[in-house]
Amino acid sequence: MNRRPRMRLSWAAATALGAMIGVAASIMAGSAATSASPVQPQQGLQPDKPTVVLVHGAFADATSWNGVIERLRAQGYPVVAPANPLRGLASDAAYVRSVLDSVQGPIVLAGHSYGGTVMSSAAAGDPDVKALVYIAAFAPEVGESTGELANKFPGNTLGANLKQVPYPLAGGGEGTDLYVKPEAFHEHFAADVPAQTAALMAITQRPAATTALEGKATEAAWKTIPSWALLATDDKAIPLASQKFMAERAKSKTVEVKASHAVAVSQPGPVADLIMQAAEASK
Repeated sequence: MNRRPRMRLSWAAATALGAMIGVAASIMAGSAATSASPVQPQQGLQPDKPTVVLVHGAFADATSWNGVIERLRAQGYPVVAPANPLRGLASDAAYVRSVLDSVQGPIVLAGHSYGGTVMSSAAAGDPDVKALVYIAAFAPEVGESTGELANKFPGNTLGANLKQVPYPLAGGGEGTDLYVKPEAFHEHFAADVPAQTAALMAITQRPAATTALEGKATEAAWKTIPSWALLATDDKAIPLASQKFMAERAKSKTVEVKASHAVAVSQPGPVADLIMQAAEASK
């Protein structure tokens, strides 16, 4: 697999550059910016630990990992949680691959839901990705699609609660976005999340294009990279039987958690624990 050379900063250089950028931004924006400054990405982290890259799935965004990120950072792990475009499997995987190319050193790659499909393609052939962690996620074989796996076994109730919204394509024509109906979001996507939180998640959800969920995998990184899988037993988007089928096929080390599809939000502790277990085992 042909890959572009990685252009990376050393740990020290990245830290110094981050500090200079932060000072410049503070000077330019004044005291108001200082009071609202973001968390410093390198503070308290350990350069000997692998970077954890977290890939969210459909109907969510990177903030769905917030509780997991807090726990990983508390243990010294550098973390990157990019925005998954959710436009098409090939382009989404190419984007995530570019994020991986920007990270220096070993990587533990974790994906939730459709994020598992994307990372299975993005990590293929990347020697720096030491472990894959599927969090209530899809792990397709070459030729399989996310939508196909979601319906491989009975129990998926989320699909019947999606609505279609057309959107214009950049080159002309029209595509179709899928959203979870707001009134169904709590029950079918995030049943064990407090209702108020689930309502906010429904409002801020990022849609997935039908082309993303229908795209067929051309790579299956789990065939060559060790994998772990967290199985959410009360998942109404990926039935437990489907999660088990994919985990067994990938020979993933598994843990079952009584949780909805939104397990990273409702139970970030077990999610972070499994990611750190994978990180320790991959040293």
